[in-house]
Amino acid sequence: VQLQASGGGLVQPGGSLRLSCVGFGILISRYNVGWYRQGPGKQRELVAINKILGEANYADSVKGRFTISRDNRENTVDLQLNSLQSADTGVYYCYVGLRSVAHWGQGTLVTVSS
Repeated sequence: VQLQASGGGLVQPGGSLRLSCVGFGILISRYNVGWYRQGPGKQRELVAINKILGEANYADSVKGRFTISRDNRENTVDLQLNSLQSADTGVYYCYVGLRSVAHWGQGTLVTVSS
């Protein structure tokens, strides 16, 4: 199983990015999918999760700014990041899992700075 994430980069405050994660060797339609992040000196935290039946949940800090989506035919999970703030800086990891199963992407760095 491999999850390949892309789309990170340097963006100014107020800007937007779109992260994408594609799964190899796994059918994401059978799992919850999500994005976590780890900021400088912080623990990894949940950003957004999209459950098997489509329910989406977000961290309070990103509600209204980030949108998670999945495409089961393309085996991808995306995260649209809008109105970015410096506090959003970190390494973003895609996640695919259910119960005791957990798979992680390699991480993609998002830096929000002027």
